[in-house]
Amino acid sequence: MSLDNFSMDFFSLKNKVAIVTGGNTGLGQGYVVALAKAGADVFVVTHDTDWEETRELVEKEGRQVEFFQQDLTKADAAKDVTEACLKAFNKIDILVNNAGTIRRSPLLEYKDEDWNAVLDINLNAVYHLSQEVAKVYAKQGYGKIINVASMLSFQGGKFVPSYTASKHGVAGLTKAFANELSELNIQVNAIAPGYIKTANTAPIRADEKRNQEILNRIPANRWGEPFDLMGTVVFLASRASDYMTGHIVAVDGGWLVR
Repeated sequence: MSLDNFSMDFFSLKNKVAIVTGGNTGLGQGYVVALAKAGADVFVVTHDTDWEETRELVEKEGRQVEFFQQDLTKADAAKDVTEACLKAFNKIDILVNNAGTIRRSPLLEYKDEDWNAVLDINLNAVYHLSQEVAKVYAKQGYGKIINVASMLSFQGGKFVPSYTASKHGVAGLTKAFANELSELNIQVNAIAPGYIKTANTAPIRADEKRNQEILNRIPANRWGEPFDLMGTVVFLASRASDYMTGHIVAVDGGWLVR
């Protein structure tokens, strides 16, 4: 393809269909809105039923949105999600594995139930849904998988052993899937958000000492906003990233280079 063939249409998601897990709040909602603004219809997988705000944001962009309540840790969840999306939209072009959870406790007091609960949603669900959707992609000859990693895909953290293990695992799965699926024209990448202003980080931001420690480490000298991740998810979902696979893209204000 010559340089003349490139256009900004490469970033367009017009007529595409995206699955976003955990897409009803926080960063997930930001991904949903970004994809809709770029032209995609969205299939939102969520554990709750308070959908009106997200629905309004998507429909405001003139796109369609369907919601599917599902516990992603259930045995047939991946198959159910895939089939439901195909029934609603007849195809899948993009998968964003955003759903996740975290449980904090000192290592010597950490409970097995917390370890298993975090690994089930943060890693096992990512594997199973990616595998199921990849089967659809293999038949159609293209597709995008975007996982959500973390700063703790690179670092150890404290008091969150299961979260750290799961996010290291997400980075590994991203690379493993990319190695096998690239020749099928399926790109697999991950976004690693830095410290972002969400409901989950509100307690940390409310701790004046901890908040200042974090800001001192970030070269950009500010917390990120969900808005800061919107361009990255559109890029990774679009044709513009067709020769990019197996990467963990940090959107962190410079946290990792400090």
